[in-house]
Amino acid sequence: MGRIRSLFWGGFVFFLLFSVGKTEKEDVIDALVTFMENLDPKDMQNTTNWGWNRSSDPCTTKWQGVTCDTGNQTVQKIVLEQLNLSGTLDFESVCEETSLLSLSLKYNNLSGSLPPEISNCKRLRHLYLSGNRFSGNLPDSLTDLANLKRIDISNNEFSGKLPDMSRITGLLSFFAQNNHFTGQLPNFNYRQLEDFDVSNNGFSGRIPDDTGGFGAKSFAGNPQLCGKELPNACPKKKKKNLNDFLIFSGYAILGLIVLVLIALLFLKKKERLEDAKIGSSKKGVKNTDDSGHSSESKNGVTRSEFSITSAENGGVSASLVVLSSPLEAVNGLRFEDLLRAPAELIGRGKHGSLYKVIPNGGIALVVKRIKDWEISRDEFKKRMQRIDQVKHPKVLPVVAYYCSKQEKLLVYEFQQNGSLLALLHGSQNGQTFDWGSRLNIACSIAEALAFMHAELQDDQLAHGNLKSSNILLTKDMEACMSEYGLMVVDNGCGSHSQKNNSVFNADVYAFGVILLELLTGKTVQNNGLDLVKWVNSVVKEEWTGEVVDKALVVEGASEERMVGLLQIGLKCINGSPPIGQVATMIVSLKEEEERSMASSGP
Repeated sequence: MGRIRSLFWGGFVFFLLFSVGKTEKEDVIDALVTFMENLDPKDMQNTTNWGWNRSSDPCTTKWQGVTCDTGNQTVQKIVLEQLNLSGTLDFESVCEETSLLSLSLKYNNLSGSLPPEISNCKRLRHLYLSGNRFSGNLPDSLTDLANLKRIDISNNEFSGKLPDMSRITGLLSFFAQNNHFTGQLPNFNYRQLEDFDVSNNGFSGRIPDDTGGFGAKSFAGNPQLCGKELPNACPKKKKKNLNDFLIFSGYAILGLIVLVLIALLFLKKKERLEDAKIGSSKKGVKNTDDSGHSSESKNGVTRSEFSITSAENGGVSASLVVLSSPLEAVNGLRFEDLLRAPAELIGRGKHGSLYKVIPNGGIALVVKRIKDWEISRDEFKKRMQRIDQVKHPKVLPVVAYYCSKQEKLLVYEFQQNGSLLALLHGSQNGQTFDWGSRLNIACSIAEALAFMHAELQDDQLAHGNLKSSNILLTKDMEACMSEYGLMVVDNGCGSHSQKNNSVFNADVYAFGVILLELLTGKTVQNNGLDLVKWVNSVVKEEWTGEVVDKALVVEGASEERMVGLLQIGLKCINGSPPIGQVATMIVSLKEEEERSMASSGP
């Protein structure tokens, strides 16, 4: 019995040793060995510690030229330089190692073309193939490698046209000198590139005037290239012939016709306005349509559409309710002050219009006129008072409100730096919207939203209309959330979780969309492109590098933390976790960013 027990435990230990002896999967090891066999190493296989066989593991037995991750679990780097390899490059096999980051086969005698299967190495960052005899066209699938940073294919026999390298948004160096490439150079982000050389090929055509500091040396040996940096000046454009003149004349005539039509429409509209003025002069106030144009009273003060509507419906001073406000200029504000104040239409949306108002020459305010909101006066008053009781520094408070049967108005302090929407997609006024600023905004809004949800949970009061245009920027460029609780949540907004907390889940979904806007720099609807569907499809295809805003890539923002924020955004969209959990995850990312910045500082 003792002998049997000893044999059992001995066999069990042997099994454990054998089972952990290989960290890579058998099919990956088999594919890597096939890759090496196609390289044709010849006598190199007899080298001590060569490895590259099916009975050993590339990480634990340290195959020649192989570097693994810190846990010795996966191959990340293969460097086989100056080994007189004379076979072909089998990307279909080597890309079975999905963790491969760097491949260098410089200065061998390899031949053949690069197969389209190169795109299977989706995480590849560095590709060094210089000093071989590779030939044929570069496959278009090369540009599917969104994570590529450095490419060196110099000193080979490649030919044909280069694919559109601009699709590789993070490319830092590109060496293709001493080949047989032809055609025009594709677009490159020369300002982003650190190294660039396409000399001694057969390229033709014009090079850009701005080549990011790369001079004639980088383009030399291409006799048919011309440009500012080259000895060959590009020929001047031919003078326009008769056909060009006729086409230009046709466009000019068409433009003149359009201008005449616009002028006629303007004159007709002016006549209608004059008729309206005459018809309403007896009332002392000129009526206006719902187009946002201002109007004048008897004393000549410019007034907006909300002023006219409210005045004609019998609004009185007591109807304006001023809430607790740190703004002294607002205390004592009367409804008549808003009526008399000049008003500027600054925005119009699905749920109403926005006006900038400066009553009595005081502080600038914003008046939100809400339309089509079926809510009683008592319920509206109760909602405003409850929201006023919940204070958070990143939530813009309502300083006053007005409610009548016909309309509802809310008053806020005007924020001169505009909205997140304008900062992302409009003019940034010379401001740099870097990764740190975007992460700070995400963190601020997540914490504010989590606080409001927690405080208003029992009241079931969510934001209801959260979007980048409702994220405003204070004079210190701090983000604050506006218009909280002004809309009853539309559960058809796209949220996937419609359970007990669906009223809050819609906010989480909307916040996830804002995170995607911050990461991609794209609008929610951009020329018919649905941002959420696009991001989901790109991530599904594992082209994560294509998602991130190019400005962040150029900046050198942490890829790991950008992917982390992307994953949080996708969780919000596809699962609607509690916003408190989301805020905790983003705060953790921010703290990690701050630690990284501190450790890399001087």
